[in-house]
Amino acid sequence: MNTIRELKKSDLIKAYTDAGFSTETACAEIDFAIEIISGLTPKDLIIGIMPSPKDIQKLYNTVKTRLSTCQPVAQILGFAFFMGYKFEVSVNTLIPRPETELLVKKAADIIKNNDFKQVLDIGTGSGCIACMIAKNTQAQVLGTDISNDALKIALNNAMHMDLMNRAIFRKSDLFSKIRNEEKFDIIVSNPPYIPYSEKPHLQTEVREFEPGTALFTKDKAGLEFYEKITDLAPQYLNNNGYLAFEVGAAQAHSVKRIMESNGFDKIEILTDVTGIERVVSGKLC
Repeated sequence: MNTIRELKKSDLIKAYTDAGFSTETACAEIDFAIEIISGLTPKDLIIGIMPSPKDIQKLYNTVKTRLSTCQPVAQILGFAFFMGYKFEVSVNTLIPRPETELLVKKAADIIKNNDFKQVLDIGTGSGCIACMIAKNTQAQVLGTDISNDALKIALNNAMHMDLMNRAIFRKSDLFSKIRNEEKFDIIVSNPPYIPYSEKPHLQTEVREFEPGTALFTKDKAGLEFYEKITDLAPQYLNNNGYLAFEVGAAQAHSVKRIMESNGFDKIEILTDVTGIERVVSGKLC
């Protein structure tokens, strides 16, 4: 694309649809890119506020990269929105998705209803779960991850949201660096839950660009990390503590059984807006 000084969304939408994307996807991604690049919303554009020529050029370059490589726009730009806040992301973190909001909201409800103070977020990635739980409650959240690069981004996000000492981070493979004396009121996790055998069937932007360590399991059912976390969670939970997971499609009842076999009851399964059973939570007996 040559130097562009005038924003023509119709041209960008056509470029998307010519590449095989739906008009809905095109509009959503273009609006997202405009907001990240220039801070302008669709309402701003409607009333005639336009991005600067420099921002327009960056937008067209972003679309060109997106359509030629399939790399997610959020990775190209380095940011994604989650629950109304802008989070830094990279190839080392999952891009926050709307369905994860359900896990945050459920955890926040449990925390507020029980006046909980200590939270552990396993596999924190960008820190979006840890930060939003800290933002919406009075609890302190410890987010752990095995990736140094992801932890740097999580820390940046906490700093930008003024959550220092409220959302803190530590390198740990599951519970490996959690001290025996550390106890939590609730443990939350959106762990890897896609069997590696399903990798060829995923969308290119997920398969090729998002971190495999945050996506894939070695077992055929995708339950590896639910089993590992649930097995050890009772050692690190206070009395009457809770465990809450995001799960993949058709995994909720298997995760429920895993939790029941490890001493959890009052188990709830929550369904997301698409009808998928997405969150499983339970209380330690």
